[in-house]
Amino acid sequence: MTTTQYKRIILKLSGEALSGNQGFGIEPSVINSVAQQVKEVAELGVEVAVVVGGGNIWRGKGGAEMGMDRATADYMGMLATVMNSLALQDSLESYGIPTRVQTSIEMRQVAEPYIRRKAIRHLEKKRVVIFAGGTGNPYFSTDTTAALRAAEIEADVILMAKNNVDGVYNDDPKVNKDAVKYDELSYLDVLNEGLGVMDSTASTLCMDNDIPLIVFSITENGNIKKVVEGNNIGTIVRGK
Repeated sequence: MTTTQYKRIILKLSGEALSGNQGFGIEPSVINSVAQQVKEVAELGVEVAVVVGGGNIWRGKGGAEMGMDRATADYMGMLATVMNSLALQDSLESYGIPTRVQTSIEMRQVAEPYIRRKAIRHLEKKRVVIFAGGTGNPYFSTDTTAALRAAEIEADVILMAKNNVDGVYNDDPKVNKDAVKYDELSYLDVLNEGLGVMDSTASTLCMDNDIPLIVFSITENGNIKKVVEGNNIGTIVRGK
């Protein structure tokens, strides 16, 4: 029987990770690949929660360029995460994985409102829970949502799945061929060196609650399972 390193995980997916090479919208082959990988992990008995971004549909920066109020732009981004979450739910359930979407902004016709105890109960019943709508507040990223929900549900780790990078580097590997990949970092390293793994609010929240983070590539099939089984891929960021 396969042994797993973690009992309960938060999988953080950027919206861009769902867009594949097209850079916007949802690429069906990508979301199906993610669903298959989540299924592999769920079938090992691991409790899986997912936080999805919305950058493939709407980015707050775009609103700022239009002269839009920051709070309004952020709320639009939260709605984009709901669209991605529903798409992921549909894909997961097509593979027979029971799934619940919980939103920070109530929209009962399409998803449950976020209730911590209910989310934990779903996880205990081996349902995949997708947290949509960010924190429900503007000025907070979905990285912060992942950190907050991980603390609330007492997740063992946050798995940060990236689209075109396999870990944390000291420079952009797409631009600098000599960029060095880190195997392990502390949150203080991330903050002091401005590495941009996640925003400072999320990093501080993870550090204060001693939540480890693993940054890895989602594009290679089976990588989520490899991480859960304890394989040394990507970069691990330690809490304290």
